[in-house]
Amino acid sequence: MFNRGQIVELEIVDYAFGGRGIAKIATEDGNFIVFVDNAFPGQTISAKITTKRKKHAEASLVDVIKRSDYETETQFQEISGGPYIRIPLTIQGKHKEKSTLETFSRLSGIRNINEIFDEFIESPEAYFYRNKMEYSFSSIEHVPETGEEIDDAFALGFKRRGTWWKVENLLKPSGLFDAEWESFIPTLQHFLKETKLPAWHPPKKIGFYRHIVVRKSFQQNQLLINLVTSSEGIEHFDRKAFVDFILAKMGERIAGIQHTINDNVADRAKIENGENKLLYGDPIVIENLLGLSFEISMESFFQTNPKCAELLYTKALDYVFEEKIDSDKVVLDLFCGTGTIGQLAAKRSHGIKIIGVDIVEEAITDAKRNADVNHIDKIEFYAADVGKFLKERPELQGKIASIILDPPRAGIAPKTLQKVIDLGAENIVYISCNPSTQARDADTLVQAGYELLKFSLADQFPHTGHIESIAKFKKRKS
Repeated sequence: MFNRGQIVELEIVDYAFGGRGIAKIATEDGNFIVFVDNAFPGQTISAKITTKRKKHAEASLVDVIKRSDYETETQFQEISGGPYIRIPLTIQGKHKEKSTLETFSRLSGIRNINEIFDEFIESPEAYFYRNKMEYSFSSIEHVPETGEEIDDAFALGFKRRGTWWKVENLLKPSGLFDAEWESFIPTLQHFLKETKLPAWHPPKKIGFYRHIVVRKSFQQNQLLINLVTSSEGIEHFDRKAFVDFILAKMGERIAGIQHTINDNVADRAKIENGENKLLYGDPIVIENLLGLSFEISMESFFQTNPKCAELLYTKALDYVFEEKIDSDKVVLDLFCGTGTIGQLAAKRSHGIKIIGVDIVEEAITDAKRNADVNHIDKIEFYAADVGKFLKERPELQGKIASIILDPPRAGIAPKTLQKVIDLGAENIVYISCNPSTQARDADTLVQAGYELLKFSLADQFPHTGHIESIAKFKKRKS
């Protein structure tokens, strides 16, 4: 029926977990299903087949031919990172909630998920909610109006949907990040183009300008900027002129400006890697979360939507502290990162000791520093592999009231999860940015003697298919 790489026209009739539109093609053997990333029910779209199986296929969205009845006009420029910007937030939320609960139930084997479902937490802000954004340069420009691809160009904006080599110029705010900064990008693009240094050419892996990464503090209303270039032609780049131009236009909004030289040509290389130099101001911004201050560098992991993160963390800590915890017990914050939720837990713990663990030493250094700034003293941080740390601390056996888990998107390694289970904590509160891997781990926890008591969702990323979840597990009595 379909071949890999084929461009097809489809009608989207349903929505699957993770932001995948569903098309159904009738055949003699029943419906053949096509899953299309970032499509939405009611749309007619063109899509490129990426995977073909016997009864289904997967495809990437190429273009929207006909809009869904849900969609409205928008004042923002549509980007691949915000495919649902035209769809009302309440409609997005209904589809996310239904598809996530169905998927979680199917993968975890927990059939009463609707009965124990607690709350769908909406983002307090529908627009301009992100605190970090990455923009790409390319000498290959995609023109949305005509579909034309222009080589030897100087594009600055976002990668064209489904491509890695061409960029659509950002001509007005996307609605996801700071409006003043994104309104300034066309002016900055013109300034940089006039330097006569070329934008990066992804297929040839040559050029100078590669990325601009911007981090925002909502508390300070300031921006930290990192220009990422190659070293090719660096002797012709006037750093002072670059800084002076931005300061002349953005003034006090700028907290700091950095320049990173990255000559790694791998497509998936971390763009902030390389030789970094602070050109102006400070290398950090400060953000406030539920009354605590956190210093955030360009590389730090920090929740992308801070205002929604406050609601997510509040819900998670409600699950931790809704039952009385004895003063001789501890709460473990595993995969703690920069210690955000651990410090918030310590603030609410009334003297209960909190222990945070993460394998990234730089994150633990940041966590300790932030705890000092916030005068949080009933907390300890350790830089260690979670599995090894648990093995090396047998004295914690029987002393753990609750474990807070906030693992990476891939979930928890099975051996590490078993070590968590072996600690015998009364409660486990599991925060996840990927409910499908959380569902897999939930199945393991249930088989190990835990019961899922409560389950909530948080829409941290409006206008995308992403959703976060918070689950509370309680050890069943023998």
